[in-house]
Amino acid sequence: MAKQFPALDAALTDFIGRQRIFFTASAADGARINLSPKDGKSFRVLGPNRAAWLDQTGSGNETAAHLRADGRLTVMFCAFEGLPQILRLYGRGRIVPRGGDEYAALLAEPFGGEEPAGARQIVVLDFDLAQTSCGYGVPLFDYVDERPNLIRWATAQGEDGMDAYRRRKNAVSLDGLPTGLIEDAPAAE
Repeated sequence: MAKQFPALDAALTDFIGRQRIFFTASAADGARINLSPKDGKSFRVLGPNRAAWLDQTGSGNETAAHLRADGRLTVMFCAFEGLPQILRLYGRGRIVPRGGDEYAALLAEPFGGEEPAGARQIVVLDFDLAQTSCGYGVPLFDYVDERPNLIRWATAQGEDGMDAYRRRKNAVSLDGLPTGLIEDAPAAE
């Protein structure tokens, strides 16, 4: 049932574009495995073997720490409506921090220049394997709406509040690995 592809084709790219949620998985040697849900609107296919998502500030920044330490990253899409299908992209990721030229270029082109309140970084995934599987065990769900909570919270914090929050909550991983988001952050002991 599983099929492997060395790159995305038009049908797989179309499938990604229809998904409202995706999941990321990362790990580093000796660290906890991280699995995170992400808003499907934030994901962009940049080419047959490259994708990116505009990452929002959250309660942690495990993915950034793991990518800095190890680089391995898997992204998974599941069809919760329509025909069943799962798609995984396997590769290596890296963080593009806010404020730099590459971030500005990515934000301008694939993201249309729109940076939501609370944007933290862009994650770029270079993958060498795309694999589909049946998805028969994934239940059907009806989409209702996006949750406004994260954007509303980030807007209320303002830029200074978000910076302070990131310094407190996003500088190191659960296991004390530096995320690179805050350059002067010490590793936790």
